[in-house]
Amino acid sequence: MAGRMRRRGATGEVGISWRNLIAFKRTFTDPVPQKQEQRYAEQGIEAFHGMARFTARDRIEVDGQTLHARHVLIATGARPVPLTFPGAEHVITSDQFLELDELPARIVMVGGGYIAAEFSHIAARAGARVTVLQRAERMLTRFEPELVGWLMQKFSEIGIEVRTGTAVEAIERIGSGFGVHARAGSQEITAEADLVVHAAGRVPDLDALDLSAAGVAVENRRLVLNEFLQSVSNPAVYAAGDAAAKGPPLTPVSSHDGKVVAANLLEGNRHRPDYGGVPSVAFTLPPIAAVGLGEAEVRAAGLTFRVNRQKASDWYTARRVAETVYGFKTLVEEGSGCILGAHLVGPHADEVINIFGFAIRHGLTAEDLKQTIFAYPTGASDVGYML
Repeated sequence: MAGRMRRRGATGEVGISWRNLIAFKRTFTDPVPQKQEQRYAEQGIEAFHGMARFTARDRIEVDGQTLHARHVLIATGARPVPLTFPGAEHVITSDQFLELDELPARIVMVGGGYIAAEFSHIAARAGARVTVLQRAERMLTRFEPELVGWLMQKFSEIGIEVRTGTAVEAIERIGSGFGVHARAGSQEITAEADLVVHAAGRVPDLDALDLSAAGVAVENRRLVLNEFLQSVSNPAVYAAGDAAAKGPPLTPVSSHDGKVVAANLLEGNRHRPDYGGVPSVAFTLPPIAAVGLGEAEVRAAGLTFRVNRQKASDWYTARRVAETVYGFKTLVEEGSGCILGAHLVGPHADEVINIFGFAIRHGLTAEDLKQTIFAYPTGASDVGYML
């Protein structure tokens, strides 16, 4: 923001010290394991450390110890999709990126989803030269094409090179750096890098569990679960979060799944997860956010609806912080007035999307939101005009 407001009231040069930034990040992340284990102990929960695997339908082995269980909850999260091209061993994960004490000068992101979008914005603003190589025809495919297109203006402004329709074929070490070889149609491309980051997506982390020993069914690398998040082939086993892969791969969804499973274990199978109105945000600068259905999904469902879309960079919300990227797209069902989907990019999108999520989850109509009086000037005060 200080950079955008230069010559508009802000003075002085502002920069990022990567080492200090990571040190600050660690004040949040480093204490978590100990605090969590302390909470477990206070609740009488025993923690075992080590790689877990099934040895029977109701038995888990951890570090040589066998645990017998009436129920097992699989909540192992997700891991990076395996990369199969030559030289894939040179790629670091997003977790490793966030532990770097120094930021290299040239970075290549393999993939174009959340990790590539967010990390490229961080790295570029910290002074790195970033290249994104994305196999698909656009970045952030979970978001609406128009809004992603508007956001790409920001990638260009801060010097991030984005190559879509480009598949990485190999990585080779060249001196102290790497050559990332890719193909875009018939064109061969080589990007030079000091660091290559895996940003090609994640899958449920299940391989080490030896699920076959427990008779837990898997299809297409995903657990086969019923509506209660219970294994269809082994009733003793439940799953939650990324391991379950039922809802959007988001932290709040994992917490929601955990509560559902806990209730079912205590009360019997009475509770089902509800993923309606769950917002999703990519924390680029500015952020892009979505909740509900996209336009293609609404059309496929055969619903009658109206669309309101606008690039609104001239609205006060954007102008007052000198932001060039601001826009929205909302989908409202004709007749009922129910909000089917909302898609935002720009200042405060990460907060304002929660209002639309609340409306969708609780059945509020577009008119309900338009009649609501929001504080002004805030990002939320634009909601009525978006509908």
